[in-house]
Amino acid sequence: MTRFFALLTLSASLASLPLVAGAQSEDDEKVNTLIIYGDDECPQSTPDQITVCARMDEGERYRIPQNLRESTSPANEAWATRVRSFETVGNFGTMSCSPSGAGGEFGCTPQFIEAAYAEKANSDSVRFGQLIAEARAERLSTINAEAADTQARVEELERQYMERERQRQAAAAEADDGDLPAPGN
Repeated sequence: MTRFFALLTLSASLASLPLVAGAQSEDDEKVNTLIIYGDDECPQSTPDQITVCARMDEGERYRIPQNLRESTSPANEAWATRVRSFETVGNFGTMSCSPSGAGGEFGCTPQFIEAAYAEKANSDSVRFGQLIAEARAERLSTINAEAADTQARVEELERQYMERERQRQAAAAEADDGDLPAPGN
C-alpha cells in the first residue's frame, strides 16, 4: 500500500514538471528546464530556446523527491490538523481568516499567498528561476562577444575594399592621363 502512495506521489510531482518546462519569459523566448541524473548529458541550448539543467545524484533517479520524503514543512501537515487549528485559533472579524465572525474568510487568501511565497523563497529545492537568469546572462555575454567579432571583421573588409577602390581609381587616372592630348594642340 505504501508503494502505491509513493508511486502516486511521484507521478503527481512528475506531472507538474512539463508546466515548468513550458514556461516562457517576458521576451517570449522558450526556456526548457530539466532535472538530469548522474552522468546524463544536458541537451544544448538552441538559438530560439534556453535549456537549463539541474543535476541530481544517480541514486535519486527513481525515488520520490527529497522534499516530499521526509519534510517537516508545515505544508506536509495533515488537513485535519490544519482545520482544527483554524477552528480553535485566530482573530475575529473581517480579514482575520477565522471560521467565526462576519468576513473572516476574506483574510485567508492573503495569508495563504504570503505563506506560499515564503515557502518558495526559503525552499531548498532546485531554483529554476536563478538557473534561467544565469543561462540568459551567459547567452548575452556570448552575443556581445560575437557582435564585437563580427563588427571587427566588417570593418576590416570595408578597409580592404576602400584600399582596392583607391588603387583602382589611381590606375584609372593614370590610364586616362596617357590618352589625352597635350593642352593647346
